[in-house]
Amino acid sequence: MNTLLNQSQDWLELARRSNWSASSMAALCGVSVRTLERYFLKTMGMTPKKWLEEQRQNQAVQLLRDGSPVKETAARVGFKHAQHFSREFKKHWGSCPTAKGSFLSQFGMK
Repeated sequence: MNTLLNQSQDWLELARRSNWSASSMAALCGVSVRTLERYFLKTMGMTPKKWLEEQRQNQAVQLLRDGSPVKETAARVGFKHAQHFSREFKKHWGSCPTAKGSFLSQFGMK
């Protein structure tokens, strides 16, 4: 495996800098997308795209819990449109980011 990838990385910061894109992340690491995929599969058990989706959704939940509005949260996790963010959020979590039910309360939200 590429020694650049084996160095300690702040993967979450790299994800933000790459605007949540696997190809941009690979470019920042100086490797091909395929090399990054092999590395992620070996070390994290999933593709970089899947890892980025997970991290992006976790970051969104944190921002919403901290009181960030949906539109601002969408922009901060790399979505151009809040509607697209809401669709992806619902697909991932099974509930809209604006829902006030039991789903969001498990994240400490009202």
